[in-house]
Amino acid sequence: MTDFLNCDNGRRIAYNRIDGKGVGIVFLGGFMSDMEGTKAVALEDWARAQGRPFLRFDYSGHGQSSGAFADGCIGDWAEDAQAAITELTEGPQILIGSSMGGWISLLMCKRMPQRVAGLVGIAAAPDFTEDRFWAGFSQDQRDELTEKGVTYVPSGYEEPYAISRRLIEDGRENLVLREALPLPFPVRLLQGTEDGSVTREVALRLLDHIEGEDVSLTFVRHADHSFSTPACLERVQNAVLEIDAAIG
Repeated sequence: MTDFLNCDNGRRIAYNRIDGKGVGIVFLGGFMSDMEGTKAVALEDWARAQGRPFLRFDYSGHGQSSGAFADGCIGDWAEDAQAAITELTEGPQILIGSSMGGWISLLMCKRMPQRVAGLVGIAAAPDFTEDRFWAGFSQDQRDELTEKGVTYVPSGYEEPYAISRRLIEDGRENLVLREALPLPFPVRLLQGTEDGSVTREVALRLLDHIEGEDVSLTFVRHADHSFSTPACLERVQNAVLEIDAAIG
């Protein structure tokens, strides 16, 4: 059953939460995704079978939460994640960040490290507004962004992504690969070799940038960006169990 968290900033965040025992899990979804995606629902089912707490939610402008997607930015969505973790969970959590959710998870690691027990990154996409969008824009797109405040990029679906100037400018305020990134807890990064959205180079750059003693990166042959086949989901579950074992 979907519930709603009313935040002090006026945003209304939709979420699903199950109670349980042990270290909780928080799933953080990707750009223009929602908490009804295959990974989020399947991992909740797995957590329920394990008898452990689990939280999935929609960022503002996503899914059932308030706001328009085109008005949002990384900073807004990080605020949503921080509010959800603060208000809806207890104690350190294992964060599972998918694509943009990997970036948001890393921001949570920086902002509230005491609430993070471990991190699983699925095709984590830190800094993509700068390193993928802005870096890949033509001069015409950059001019359009400056003059009109928005440009459009292919999404792989029927409708293109509307990329706002605010998204790009705010993204620059939240970059995580330009300064130290200490992660003093178990980190498991998972990356498909057939991912058309996040390259192997991004995964390797993140691995090399993290400062931590228990960090690994696994490439999964033939897996795509969705990383949602039964075999891929089992790898995510096993990564959580590895973190459980590491933290005792």
